Amino acid sequence: MLIAAQLYTVRDHLRDPHRLGEVLRHLRRIGYGAVEVAGLGPGLEVELTKQLEATGLTACAAHVSLDQLATDPDAIASRCNEWGCEYAVIPSVSSEFHSAAGYRRLAALATELAAALRPHGIGLAYHNHAFELETMDGTNGLEVLYQSASPDDLKAELDTYWLRYAGVDPAKWIRRLAGRVPLVHLKDMSMTGETIVQTEIGQGELDWPDILGACRDAHTDWLIVEQDDCAGDPLESLDISYRNLARLLSGQDGGGPKI
Repeated sequence: MLIAAQLYTVRDHLRDPHRLGEVLRHLRRIGYGAVEVAGLGPGLEVELTKQLEATGLTACAAHVSLDQLATDPDAIASRCNEWGCEYAVIPSVSSEFHSAAGYRRLAALATELAAALRPHGIGLAYHNHAFELETMDGTNGLEVLYQSASPDDLKAELDTYWLRYAGVDPAKWIRRLAGRVPLVHLKDMSMTGETIVQTEIGQGELDWPDILGACRDAHTDWLIVEQDDCAGDPLESLDISYRNLARLLSGQDGGGPKI
């Protein structure tokens, strides 16, 4: 398994295009060998290509809205290829899809988009939040989505925090989609007073040995560290998460993290 940092975590640092190279160099010094693209400021796509090459980083995947994918999948695939991405990821969907019929329609759209991306060597995945786990007629959105779309067409990018926030066991869902979950978002959960918050890996309540064991069982390729909201500097949060994740992985297999 390989470790990447989700650029959405440091999105505030990326509003200034002149800081992109600095941020990527910082991530490389921490130990990250890859990033997942999201949260870029406007017009930074070409500069990202240059800075990835300059820092020796690659991009494992890119978050792309459903509208962008549907409008010009060839252009999206071309950009992903420039960055070295293996996957384009639908980061979320609007409320019009939040029903059993809506998830079946999303599966049909994903099947069409996967067919357009496949000739370019790009796979398609879907990133969950909590709303997909809401019960509907004895099932939920994730079940409907992944039952309706072929594993060859739509992969999963499961998010540990949002699965736990929805009241389910992240490790069980990762194992449930074994062979179909090449990307996993790692973020922890803790309580601040009565408020549930995201926190650095190993600083909260999630069962990381079980989650990482599930990722191994599921043949996950990429462990992607993300934290939507950080109490301090997001780069410091990514540093803490990386160091804790490295220790957890070393405890599992006797070696260091693969980057």
